[in-house]
Amino acid sequence: MIRVLLVDDQHLIRAGLRMLCDAQPDLEVVGEADNGRDAVTLAARLRPDVVVMDLRMPGVDGITATSRILADRPATRIMVLTTFGDDDHLYPALTAGACGFLLKDAPPADLLDGVRRAAAGDSPFSPDVLRRLVERAVHARAGAPRRTADLTARERDVLDLVADGLSNTEIADRLHIGVTTVKTHITSLMTKTGSANRVRLALWARGG
Repeated sequence: MIRVLLVDDQHLIRAGLRMLCDAQPDLEVVGEADNGRDAVTLAARLRPDVVVMDLRMPGVDGITATSRILADRPATRIMVLTTFGDDDHLYPALTAGACGFLLKDAPPADLLDGVRRAAAGDSPFSPDVLRRLVERAVHARAGAPRRTADLTARERDVLDLVADGLSNTEIADRLHIGVTTVKTHITSLMTKTGSANRVRLALWARGG
């Protein structure tokens, strides 16, 4: 069971997220907070596996709350869920230690998948956000030689789609293989490329 803490200053958003999570047999909402200060307090007391964190909130914002929660309990996985996908929100959140960054217009299935991926140690990102991260890395390393590794043809197919920001389900559909097979390939790719998470793997694919 994945223990989830919901943090958002809008009651309607929290209610919708709770309904989504409560309908899943492997997710349990252990608490809710409408501001960053309460999020820090609840995270310390409830010890959730994943915190779904809004960024703009009154008082203590989501970035500050993320930093404080992780300073107390580094094992906590914090997935940002926000309306604001610009760099002024993205990079401070990642610097604070957030493991993922999803936008609130994401489909419900992607939100649930994001929580599960975060709990499993992965880094869930909205496709547009991941593409922007990759493009910035490519631009910063323009002219650098592409790294090489002993990859199979299928692993290279999966790697290219990861770099394009596709989810495991989307990759499985595109390549006509099972989601479990996709996960196996990604695990192998991370090992072969020395990538700690999905974002690093995407950056590796683009020479970052």
